[in-house]
Amino acid sequence: MEYTKNVESVFEIIAEPNRRAILSLLVSSQQSVGEIERQLRIPQPTVSKHLRVLREAGFVESTVDAQRRLYRLRPNPLQELDAWLGQFRRFWSAHLDALERHLDRMDQKTPTKRKITKEKTTRPKPRSNRSKKGEAK
Repeated sequence: MEYTKNVESVFEIIAEPNRRAILSLLVSSQQSVGEIERQLRIPQPTVSKHLRVLREAGFVESTVDAQRRLYRLRPNPLQELDAWLGQFRRFWSAHLDALERHLDRMDQKTPTKRKITKEKTTRPKPRSNRSKKGEAK
């Protein structure tokens, strides 16, 4: 039961779009509050608030570098989430495998696509009985 509550709180934390965006940034490298603010274009107080939530939940940790605080991911909560999702992977894996087989069969059945050019069809202009200037009738 305790495990289920922990997973629920993890989902509550990552449900917020700004927090997911911050986590996505931190996947590649550690970042300062200012760097996160600039990249996500959200105000510094908002970034700090979301980082505090992520830090308290154990998703990120920080170190002090001179006058800045650098944040980086902590993998444990994400690994726990991955482990919990693992029990459901077989459901979507089977469907993805079936889709891949179907697409492979479709590729085999479809003849090589030929380049089709659309010709412009033009109607002949009706001839006028009137002569143009300088033309003989």
